[in-house]
Amino acid sequence: MDAADGGGTGLHAGVLDRLGALVAGGGLAPGTVLRADELVERYGVSRTVVREAVRVLESMGLVQSRRRVGTTVAPRERWNVHDPRVIRWRLDGPDRDDQLRSLSELRRGVEPVAAVLAASRATPEQCGELVGAVMDMAVHGRSGDFEAYLEADVRFHRTLLAASGNEMLAALDGVVAEVLAGRTRHHLMPARPEPAAIRLHGDVADAVRSGDAGAAEAAMRAILAEATAAMADVVGADPDPRT
Repeated sequence: MDAADGGGTGLHAGVLDRLGALVAGGGLAPGTVLRADELVERYGVSRTVVREAVRVLESMGLVQSRRRVGTTVAPRERWNVHDPRVIRWRLDGPDRDDQLRSLSELRRGVEPVAAVLAASRATPEQCGELVGAVMDMAVHGRSGDFEAYLEADVRFHRTLLAASGNEMLAALDGVVAEVLAGRTRHHLMPARPEPAAIRLHGDVADAVRSGDAGAAEAAMRAILAEATAAMADVVGADPDPRT
């Protein structure tokens, strides 16, 4: 075993994150050949660590192995764009605005549908979890504990997707969680959570609990419209009129 492999897990994660961000951020053009010796020298790790990081990137579609060529950066259409790590790397890169736009459009097509389905399928436990998440959002929003607020916000949206009873929608929870975390990490939301946004989350929870699909959908669409407008205010751009 290589000496550098003693901390293999940490080294692998570090190389994966740095190399993944480089590829997803456009720092390496499609078709670029990734040579193990060069990566070993660049990151100061063993070939084993590099090999494992490249293997994970290949599973995401970011790189591909080609006979007689080796490992090359794959074109974007091959990427698994729903992988939360790919989303994070793209949000950290130069095409952040395009990624946010795509994610916002995806959420508009997914979460209102999830709210409609949850109104007829949510379990009592899930209804309670939605209400509890909203209460925590209100508490942490007032106290200014934004990490705890984010955790509660993510919990709300994860629960809503699960409450849809549709495994395909529920599987998008990591995507939505990364959107919410990315907005916070890049300071794309107001300095303090808007009370109106928290009230809208409460409206969704109440509508789901009472089985009112129309109200649940309307409140969820209002949440997404408010989030788009809030981000636009922060970055100084006009909100997408389609929201």
